[in-house]
Amino acid sequence: MRPVLDDGRRAWQSADLEGAVDDAAALLRAAGTRVLATLLDNGAAFVVLDEAAQRAGIVHVPLPLFFSLGQMAHALRAAGVDTLVAAAPLAARWPALHWSGALAAGDPVAIARLPAQAVPLPPGTAKVTFTSGSTGEPKGVCLSAEAMQRVARGLVEAMAPLDIARHLNALPFAVLLENVAGLMAPRLHGTTVLARPLAALGVAGSSGFDAARFDAAVRELAPHSLILLPQMLRAWCAHLRRGALRAPASLRCVAVGGAAIGAPLVLAAQALGLPVGEGYGLSEGASVQTLNLPGAGRAGSAGRVLPHARLRVAPDGELLIAGSLFSGYLGDPTPVPEWWPTGDLGRIDDDGFVHLAGRKKNLLITAFGRNVSPEWVETALCSQPSLLHAVVLGDGQPSLSAVLWPTHDAIDDHTLQAAIDTANAHLPDYARIATWVRGRAAFDASTGLATPNGRPRRGAVLKAHADALDIVSTDLA
Repeated sequence: MRPVLDDGRRAWQSADLEGAVDDAAALLRAAGTRVLATLLDNGAAFVVLDEAAQRAGIVHVPLPLFFSLGQMAHALRAAGVDTLVAAAPLAARWPALHWSGALAAGDPVAIARLPAQAVPLPPGTAKVTFTSGSTGEPKGVCLSAEAMQRVARGLVEAMAPLDIARHLNALPFAVLLENVAGLMAPRLHGTTVLARPLAALGVAGSSGFDAARFDAAVRELAPHSLILLPQMLRAWCAHLRRGALRAPASLRCVAVGGAAIGAPLVLAAQALGLPVGEGYGLSEGASVQTLNLPGAGRAGSAGRVLPHARLRVAPDGELLIAGSLFSGYLGDPTPVPEWWPTGDLGRIDDDGFVHLAGRKKNLLITAFGRNVSPEWVETALCSQPSLLHAVVLGDGQPSLSAVLWPTHDAIDDHTLQAAIDTANAHLPDYARIATWVRGRAAFDASTGLATPNGRPRRGAVLKAHADALDIVSTDLA
């Protein structure tokens, strides 16, 4: 019988894990816990506590390790957290708390009771996931167990022909995409969850990624499936090309989400043997809504709608979703409508594939009155092997400009210009990049140029590079 969980220390059979979940649920009930927050790396402790909270009817607030202390403190207050469980080394971040250790699952943990005030939550809230957003204060999205289970069931149904028996968790469990698609769905299917500390996979913080170490780990662990962010896929493909390597033979599905990746990168990854399928989802829909499946995908699209979801396009081009919606935002009593406006522009082709066209609020209007979605152009740029990140600017300007970050330091300006030229050749004249500069700092949360989940902070990027690009904007005042 194959294990249901393998954390690198122990292969957990179903009965072992069920017993640990029951024990943890009893411990939480005895402590009078109403709202539990966890600050944990990927591993058995997170899996046990996530399932124990649901079993005990306790709200779970997973905290990403890449959140700043200020963001964590905000999340604890806003959700009314009364119990905090942290990996023992991380407990030192709150020396004023009284910590005790008591959980027989995986790495040692520390438990602290917090003097929290109860806050109103939408009925049926089982989990609060905090999105990093574009500001420093994360927004709490309240989710019911049923909404998350709908997504998990939809994924299991859609992926049944792939017979996935081993899933490697390459993203943090505290990120909703991995929590639902990479933990709940595999657990429902009976897949072995390969939950290793992220550092062992070459993943560090919100954006650190060692592609060579990751590739070695995938070859060693031989998973059938994993989930990646676009920048991880770009770096991995670059590593495979530099080493003239083929993809690990065990893989049956590599799902990619978080941002559009473009047909050229998908096709390049597939040519290397990676069974890549782009997907689309958002926290307000309890994670993934669409997915390209191996053998039934369309490069450049976000795939077809999954069984649990419904999707339509509003008259102005905005995508609307239904079927597995959240219960409301933390601290906001506004009812959730039957159809949720995603803020994303897109279309559905005649074969049912969803095509994204950028964020509605990010639309650039050039000095010549042309409307341009920066994500459209950024996807074209980042489809080039030499580019890891690109941010397109140009609102109110006569032409577009870009701030670039290469896939590795050895890439010179001539190569970057060639990437720009190749992308421009496939874009209409009004959407072509006229000027560009190298980024002055990495595009990650530590520099303030990106959110913890890798989305660019466009205002910050503009302010940091406006002089080099000769852009004058009232936004800089």
